[in-house]
Amino acid sequence: MTTDNAAPASGSILVVGGGISGLTATLEAAEVGYEVFLVEKNPYLGGRVSQLNQYFPKLCPPSCGLEINFKRIKDNPRVKIFTLADVEKVSGVPGNYDVTIKLNPRYVNENCTACGACSEACQTEIANEFNFGMDKTKAAYLPHNMAFPTRYTISPQIKGTDDAKKCQEACKYDAINFDMEPKALTLKVGSIIWATGWEPYDATRIDNLGFGQYQNIITNMMMERLAAPNGPTKGKILRPSDNKEPETIAFVQCAGSRDENHLPYCSYICCMASLKQATYIRERYPEAKIYIFYIDLRTQGNRYEKFYKKIKEDKNIFLIKGKVAEVNEEEGTGNITVIAENAVTGEKVKQTVNMVVLATGMQPTAANTKLPADLKCTEDGFILNDFSKGGMFAAGCANKPADVVSSNQNATGMALKAIQTLVKR
Repeated sequence: MTTDNAAPASGSILVVGGGISGLTATLEAAEVGYEVFLVEKNPYLGGRVSQLNQYFPKLCPPSCGLEINFKRIKDNPRVKIFTLADVEKVSGVPGNYDVTIKLNPRYVNENCTACGACSEACQTEIANEFNFGMDKTKAAYLPHNMAFPTRYTISPQIKGTDDAKKCQEACKYDAINFDMEPKALTLKVGSIIWATGWEPYDATRIDNLGFGQYQNIITNMMMERLAAPNGPTKGKILRPSDNKEPETIAFVQCAGSRDENHLPYCSYICCMASLKQATYIRERYPEAKIYIFYIDLRTQGNRYEKFYKKIKEDKNIFLIKGKVAEVNEEEGTGNITVIAENAVTGEKVKQTVNMVVLATGMQPTAANTKLPADLKCTEDGFILNDFSKGGMFAAGCANKPADVVSSNQNATGMALKAIQTLVKR
């Protein structure tokens, strides 16, 4: 691995994570005159928002918010982007940090025009991580149709194969280079914003809810991809086992959240996510019956409360207060029976449906990936902000569970805190 030393960047800010919080913090700082280095581990910016079908408060598609941010970043010379990059080491004090970044090879350089010739030539297929493995993509691929930077990525698994040669021969722009190696870059920055985001809680760890055991049980993020026009089914919500249109669907709330064996906290977004996804189903299948099993339905603020009231008026949506104890697959049909105790009546409820959606919780990335810096975290992995110390700050879901609006507001505040650290130098 080679090492490059960047010239000291006095008064610069490092933003770790290119999701909606990282994008917001980057733009807020850059547009008032500060140099910003934006580091993202994926080959594209946009984070979890790019995987959604729609997001609150206006039920916009991801393009609604991301495209304008991408344009602003592209047009701003103060922003330097590093994708496929990991922060490996942070040393120093507020106002003067040395940061080592590992740049992983994309095997595609900036000559790429995203023409797609390499993908057409490539025969190897790999699991599509962007769609949570629900379909496959070519090993030479554009992560999704809104990917920014708009440049193809090639999986290292075809390096040295005939497919690699085919990809190189198909490229007219000399954009493919399999000699690329990981390299390290050293940056000098005054403050750091950790916008490392969140991951869906691993539903296979919730033994009683059948994910991974029964094919027609999916997670809420998988539902987002099914409903998305650029998803594995081009926006058709179909049950995985046989691609049939579901007539009955159950949502299981707090799947792993508010549970001392998994995530002890409320993940904030899950209730509204399921209510939103109920509208996806209703738009496509007006007669489908939807069952929502919940502990408490939490709708933050007047706007969300109005949305909830509208959902309650739908005669084909049934809200059942009760925690799901177990699920079973009906032999021969692939249907799922959900078993819960109705907390209001005390009766045992058994409901058989075509498919089940688990409202899995929001887990901070730092819970599973130790960050290479002197940061304090909660037991659950959320980064605690030490404003008296300054220098490094957590934004958005790296700090606490939040929706897109709250994440943007918080990221704006953290950009200001990062700037204040520089001003005090």
